[in-house]
Amino acid sequence: MSWAQAILLARGLSRSWGGICGAALTGAPFSQVPPLHPRGLHCSSAAHNSDSDSSLVPRPPEPLRGPAKALAPHEELFRQARDGVRDKASFVQAVQNFGQYNVHKRGHVDFIYLALRKMREYGVEQDLAVYNLLLDVFPKEVFRPRSIFQKIFVHYPRQQECGIAVLEQMENHGVMPNKETEFLLIQIFGRKSYPMLKFVRMKLWFSRFKNVNPFPVPRDLPQDPVDLARLGLRHMEPDLSARITIYQMPSSKDSTGTADPTKPHIVGIQSPDQQAALAHHNPARPIFVEGPFSLWLRDRCVYYHILRADLLPPEEREMEEIPEEWNLYYPMQLDLDYGRSGWDDYEFDINEVEEGPVFAICMAGAHDQATLAKWIQGLQETNPALAQIPVVFRLAASTGELLASSGLEEQSPPPPEAQEEEEDDPQRQQRGQS
Repeated sequence: MSWAQAILLARGLSRSWGGICGAALTGAPFSQVPPLHPRGLHCSSAAHNSDSDSSLVPRPPEPLRGPAKALAPHEELFRQARDGVRDKASFVQAVQNFGQYNVHKRGHVDFIYLALRKMREYGVEQDLAVYNLLLDVFPKEVFRPRSIFQKIFVHYPRQQECGIAVLEQMENHGVMPNKETEFLLIQIFGRKSYPMLKFVRMKLWFSRFKNVNPFPVPRDLPQDPVDLARLGLRHMEPDLSARITIYQMPSSKDSTGTADPTKPHIVGIQSPDQQAALAHHNPARPIFVEGPFSLWLRDRCVYYHILRADLLPPEEREMEEIPEEWNLYYPMQLDLDYGRSGWDDYEFDINEVEEGPVFAICMAGAHDQATLAKWIQGLQETNPALAQIPVVFRLAASTGELLASSGLEEQSPPPPEAQEEEEDDPQRQQRGQS
């Protein structure tokens, strides 16, 4: 008998003797004591109960039952605004509370990503001081590379991607970084890092493209629709002598704060050259009111209408002879002989699209025919010839994609109700007379 069989036999005999002794002490007869066979090396496991097997096979450790996982506290920081007002003060207070309650700044990356998504709700997406405050959330002197291998490989890639995300959002909103931004990036990531490379590129290209637009739009757009229409019309009209006229002011708001939709604003612009062209227009040929056409002023979309006429046929055009010394594009004749061959093209190839003249432009709070008819009536005061010219309205509904892109634009114009007219059918043409 080997030593393993001897140990198993001794354990089985001890269990049997323990069961007999326990039964004797409790007063139970021996017949009620379950037989415990000594487990040998070749005994079947079916002869033993589950208790003996469980004593030999160790049980797996039970999982620790900790408390339920609480929600991330970052959302709660932005919900603690005073009186539910979401402004710059409440946003700055939420960022400061994160630094006070979390001294070690654990989870700062998730908090910064959440703050970037919340900036538009609080109206601070164009505030440089707020972006610098978010960069200040990063721990200092921790993510800077210390060796050449850390500089070659991306050192703390998740934190560097978060810093680049902050700079990209600044770039999308046209926010120019300053010296404080540079100092924070050097203190957090060092000079040899990808956020610092992004900063250098922004400083280079932002300074070059800052004043590249010859017709700049102010950063803070007016909230009044009449002032916004003035800005849009002046932005489109190249003639500085053009005059802006307010044909109808919007109705005053009542106690509920809503304006009367039956009296929208009507603002138009017309230059002296357009008035002269309208005075010489043939009354037998109709003019058209077309629109609405979209115009984007930064993140706001406004709509305008034009008063135009079709292009005159070639036989009715008056060709004005331009002296050669007044022609700024090319001379009328070329007297130079360079030995051209028969394959040379002597005509100038200029891609020009000829369109009819535009007599006036307007922006209105509504895009229906009744509102635009008031604009035509107002134009007749300064253009008496307009009373003798038939006016045809060609109105179309604006696309919904432009309205869905911005939440501050005007209301969508109503769909046209059978307003497509044909020139060969005079019964379908609607004439606006004074």
